[in-house]
Amino acid sequence: MPRTIVITGASDGIGAASARQLHAAGEEVVIVGRNPDKTAAVASELGVASFVADYSDLSQVRELAAALRDTYPRIDVLANNAGGIFGERTVTVDGYELTFQVNHLGGFLLTNLLLDRLIESRAAVIQTASLAAQRFAKFDIDDLQGARSYSASAAYGNGKLANILFTKELHHRYRDAGLTAVAFHPGAVASGFAAAARGPWKFLYTNPIAKKFLISSEEGGAHLTWLVEGTPDVTWISGEYYSDDAPSRTNPLASDPALAAKLWELSADMVGL
Repeated sequence: MPRTIVITGASDGIGAASARQLHAAGEEVVIVGRNPDKTAAVASELGVASFVADYSDLSQVRELAAALRDTYPRIDVLANNAGGIFGERTVTVDGYELTFQVNHLGGFLLTNLLLDRLIESRAAVIQTASLAAQRFAKFDIDDLQGARSYSASAAYGNGKLANILFTKELHHRYRDAGLTAVAFHPGAVASGFAAAARGPWKFLYTNPIAKKFLISSEEGGAHLTWLVEGTPDVTWISGEYYSDDAPSRTNPLASDPALAAKLWELSADMVGL
């Protein structure tokens, strides 16, 4: 029987690529994207259901969660893949820094609103993190919004580190209830995720010469597909961070359980849980 696989950020890039791979493998894929036209195009190509939600507005995340709950009595995998890197510091309608909200708070809220459904389904929650968590993060738990110090690279690295800390704490809180969680780095992928960025990031992901050093969306998506198709605690270990389909080192702060717990509590307060 096909499993229900919800993939956010699936209108393009590795999310769309993995959706195609999983659909070809016989899974029931659910496409979630920000852009209505691109989301509908991928869903139409595969003949699958789709939902639209812009993570810069948390009310849309709540609406997404309600729609998923109403539609799917079982969710076997939630792939929190939505994210991006942006330019100058921007505050969302919810009052939070855009990069932090889109990369962390949106997926954190969606996961928690679906939590009982995920536990009932003994689901796997997969976070698309990044090597940026190690390379660029300047994580300050007392300045999550970058109000005192901001750069686009640090904000993105902080958001990706938050993804890994969320994975660690999700595992810690709910592994005994049957939920599994894992984070991974898909590689430097030639996709549109940095379309709103400036400077070196925009050059790397849009310049034809620089893009030759990037891997394809299909290659990056295959790492997500490997996790989805794998067996938790057999193929991969719950609570860990992966790169190239193997456990990998990341920022040492990711191994701080007190920091992971504090981030969870602060995030829950921000989104009103």
